[in-house]
Amino acid sequence: MLTHCGVRRQGRALRSPERNERFGHPWRRWAVVAGLALGVSLAGCAGLDSTAARTDKAAPTDKAAPTDKTAQSDKTAQSGKAASTDKAAQAGSGPSGGPGQSGSTDPDAPAKGEDPARLDPAWTGSGEPIVLAFGGDVHFDGPLLQQLRDRPDNILSGVRPVLSEADIAIVNLESAIGTGGVKASKQFAFLAPDSAFDALSSSGVDVIGMANNHSLDHGQEGLQQTLAAISAKGAPVSGVGNNEQEAMAPRTFTIRGQTISVIVATQVLDSNLITDWTATENHPGVASAKRTESLLRTVSEARRVSDTVVVFLHWGTEKQHCPNDAQVTLSQSLATAGADIIVGGHAHRVQGAGYLGSSYVAY
Repeated sequence: MLTHCGVRRQGRALRSPERNERFGHPWRRWAVVAGLALGVSLAGCAGLDSTAARTDKAAPTDKAAPTDKTAQSDKTAQSGKAASTDKAAQAGSGPSGGPGQSGSTDPDAPAKGEDPARLDPAWTGSGEPIVLAFGGDVHFDGPLLQQLRDRPDNILSGVRPVLSEADIAIVNLESAIGTGGVKASKQFAFLAPDSAFDALSSSGVDVIGMANNHSLDHGQEGLQQTLAAISAKGAPVSGVGNNEQEAMAPRTFTIRGQTISVIVATQVLDSNLITDWTATENHPGVASAKRTESLLRTVSEARRVSDTVVVFLHWGTEKQHCPNDAQVTLSQSLATAGADIIVGGHAHRVQGAGYLGSSYVAY
């Protein structure tokens, strides 16, 4: 178990063929690289296992894919909404057969007694490491707004290398996009022009998460402006939509022969705004993790068609280094439903990180 609460070091956790014996669960091979405000930390209060989450256990840093994502051509993205597909990573074919199949000779297949439902029987992941970068809360309010207007392609230059060199970079955007509507009755209400999407995409962001407690800061009118901007820009946004199915739709990538699905949702919403902000069958809004059954069903469905399932959450209590009870409960449910990687933000602090069974959790 983890023994400390708070940041210890930024790091990487890898699954790859040459590390099978050391890490266990070798058939699920993936890499997590924490970028921006997220690092791998040790936290006893998180109730996680630190095995394989330490920097000194990481594989060499040279990656199999070129670092310039724009120079590659066969990375694909699919979603219920428009997706940016001009970034790429090298793809490769995986081995025939997969764990759970009758007569499989795959040495990485789950041992007897392990749960085959965690992976699709037709899994053909290539086993090549994949690098993911995660960024916390981003907005362009106040003095940042003028910088955004002057140089949208330069405002995130300091972190561009981390984002661009990752195979998939995921960042949380806390803002309504457009000219504004009826401002929500709250202390902080953020608004940015649609060039915010350009700033993030040009910096290497592949998934712009907008399931959070600021996307509807200018009400439903502001949300419609946001959705229009997403459509016009072809921005790779997840977590908001005209209904729950659209808001919670996974964004799926194929990289080096592996299918990776990313699901974005929020557990943080102001109590007086939950009804208006939550996307439902017939109501636009954000993908809410408070609608647990819907989120778990989405994860389970993604599990059946993906080699790796990533859930990116807005959750936690601000300024707290330890996860709250709601985070711990949800992470356990997500892991059971089939999530391989569970990463979140909102606390403005780095919380605990480690393994929950075979799932990696960075609160």
